[in-house]
Amino acid sequence: MPRPRKPRCVRDEPAYGFFKPQGVPLRELEVVNLSVEELEALRLADIEELYHEDAAERMEVSRPTFHRILKEAHRKVASVLVEGKALGIEGGDYILAGDTRIFECVECGHTWEEPFGTGVRACEAACPKCGGAVTRKGCGRGRARRGQAPRGRCGPPAGEAGQ
Repeated sequence: MPRPRKPRCVRDEPAYGFFKPQGVPLRELEVVNLSVEELEALRLADIEELYHEDAAERMEVSRPTFHRILKEAHRKVASVLVEGKALGIEGGDYILAGDTRIFECVECGHTWEEPFGTGVRACEAACPKCGGAVTRKGCGRGRARRGQAPRGRCGPPAGEAGQ
C-alpha cells in the first residue's frame, strides 16, 4: 500500500483557472488539467528562477519530488501549446503557505515565524528562548504532527540518531 501523499505548500490560489486557444469553441477541445502544485512548481522554477533545491524547500517536498512535479507540469503545458488543447488549473494536494514558516520549540513550546529565503532550516535551528530543538509547524496553517517532532529531510532530531 502506498503511503499517503503529503500536501505541498503553495503561495497563492491560481488567479485564473482556465486557458484555451482563441476562436475555438471549448466543446471542440481536449482539456488538460494542471494541478495547483504543478502551477506552483512552474512559478518557482521558471518565473522566480529558483534552484530546484530551494523551490523544493518552499513547497516542503524533496528535490526529486519537486523535479517530478515540474517535469509533469512542463509536459502538460507543452502538450497544450503544441497540440492546441485547453488548460484547466484545479485540484491537487496542497495547502496555502504564505511568505513565512512557523517554527516551534520542542522543549518549551515557543513559536515564531521565519521568512522563506533566509536559509534557516528547522533541523539546524535552535530555539531563541531556550536553545532547544526546533520543529516546523507547517506552512503557516498549523499543519504539524501531534506530539512528536517531524523527521523531515534533515533526519531525526539531535540525540535520536541511531536509536
